[in-house]
Amino acid sequence: MREREKTPEVFQEAAQNPRFVSLLTKETLALILAGGRGSRLGKLTLWRAKPATPFGGKFRIVDFPLSNCINSGIRQIGVLTQYKAHSLIRHIQKGWNFLRGEFNEFVELLPAQQRITTSWYQGTADAVYQNLDIIRSHNPEYVLILAGDHIYKMDYGPMIAYHVEHDADMTVACLDVPVDRAKAFGIMTMTDGGQVVNFEEKPEEPDPVPGRTDVALASMGIYVFKTEFLFDQLTKDADDGFSDHDFGKDIIPAVIENSRVMAYPYRDPRTGEQGYWRDVGTVDAFWSANLELTGVTPELNIYDTEWPIWTYQEQLPPAKFVFDDADRRGMAVDSMVSGGCIISGGYVRNSVLFSNVTVQSRAQVLDSVILPDVEIGAGAHVQKAVLDRGCRIPEGMEIGVDPEKDRQRFDVSPGGVVLITPEMLGLQIHHVR
Repeated sequence: MREREKTPEVFQEAAQNPRFVSLLTKETLALILAGGRGSRLGKLTLWRAKPATPFGGKFRIVDFPLSNCINSGIRQIGVLTQYKAHSLIRHIQKGWNFLRGEFNEFVELLPAQQRITTSWYQGTADAVYQNLDIIRSHNPEYVLILAGDHIYKMDYGPMIAYHVEHDADMTVACLDVPVDRAKAFGIMTMTDGGQVVNFEEKPEEPDPVPGRTDVALASMGIYVFKTEFLFDQLTKDADDGFSDHDFGKDIIPAVIENSRVMAYPYRDPRTGEQGYWRDVGTVDAFWSANLELTGVTPELNIYDTEWPIWTYQEQLPPAKFVFDDADRRGMAVDSMVSGGCIISGGYVRNSVLFSNVTVQSRAQVLDSVILPDVEIGAGAHVQKAVLDRGCRIPEGMEIGVDPEKDRQRFDVSPGGVVLITPEMLGLQIHHVR
C-alpha cells in the first residue's frame, strides 16, 4: 500500500492541483454490493436480484451506480453478487465489458464463493471481508463501497476529495429524509464540522437534525475508506461472534468513537440543493419512481448527455404505433415507450413501457409500469399496475379496476399498485432475465 504524509499542509497543497480529483479516482476501487434479494419488492425479485430489476424503460437498477463510477473517472469496479445472480451477471457481461484491461480498467464480478470462510455472505461487511485478498491484489489507496439498489446520479470524485482533505478514516454520504420515514435508514448525528458522533441503524425513534423537527440525517449506504483502515475494521468485525457483520449495524457504530468518520452531504452540483436519490425497495416506490420519469421535467434527467446512464443496448426496431380508426387508435400520451414496442390500436397514458411490449386493439394501459416482453390482449384494461417480464394479459381482462378481485388473483401493494408476474397468470416460464 502506498504511503502518504498525513499533514494538513500536504492535503491543502494537493487540492491546488487541477488533477487532484482525477488522481484520487484513479487510486480508488469501487465495490458495489449487489447480492441482495430485495424482499420488499415481493415477487418482482422471484427470479432476479434487486439490482438486476429493470428500471426507467431500458436500464437495470445496477446501471446507476455503475454509470456513476464510470462518469466519475473510477474504472476499477467490483460487483459483489449472491442471490439469484444469473440475470445480473449476464447483464454485466453483455453491457459492461467495454473497459480496457491494458489500462488496468475493469468491472469484476465477485460472487459469493467461500474464499475465506465456509459460509456465504452473511452481511454487507462480511461480503467485503470475504474478498479482502482480491481487494489487496488491486492495491487501491481508497475503497468506495456502494449499494447496488438505489437510483441516483452522483459524482463520487468530490466525495473522495472531501474524504482526503479532512484526513478521514471513513466518510459516509448522507441526505435529509422525513422523520416519519427515517426508521428505514441508518440515522446519524454530526458536529458543525461534519464529523459523525452518533449512528443508529433503523432506529424506532429517529433523532431529527438539530434545530429541526421534520427531517433526520440518513446514510445513503455510500462509504469511502482508507484501505488499510477498512482491512483492520473488517478483520476485527469478522472475529466478533456477536456481530451481524453489517456496515450500518456494526462497523460504523464501532468506529465513530475512536476514529475520524466524516459525513458528506449529497448535493446537486448545479443547484446546491439536495440531489435526487430514490430507494426503490418497495413496489410502491418502484412504481412511483418509474412514473416520475414521464413528467415534462422530471427530477431525474435520463436525457442528460453530460452524465449518461450506460447499459446493455439490445438491438431492437423503433417503437411503432398503428391504426388510426375512431374506435382503435394506436397512441401514447405522457409516456415512455421503448424500442421493439408495438401499440397496435391500443391507448397508453402516463406509463412506462420497456422493450418489446405489445398493446393490442382497444386495450388501455394507464398509470402502469410494463416490463419487457409483455403482451396486453385486445380490449384489456390495465391501470396502476406493474407487469413483470413475460406476462400475457388475456383479452378483455380488467386490472386495477376492482381491488378485491385483484387481491384474489394478484398481489396488491399498500398503495394500491397491482403486481402481476407470469406465474400468477399460470405461465410457468421460469424466466431469469
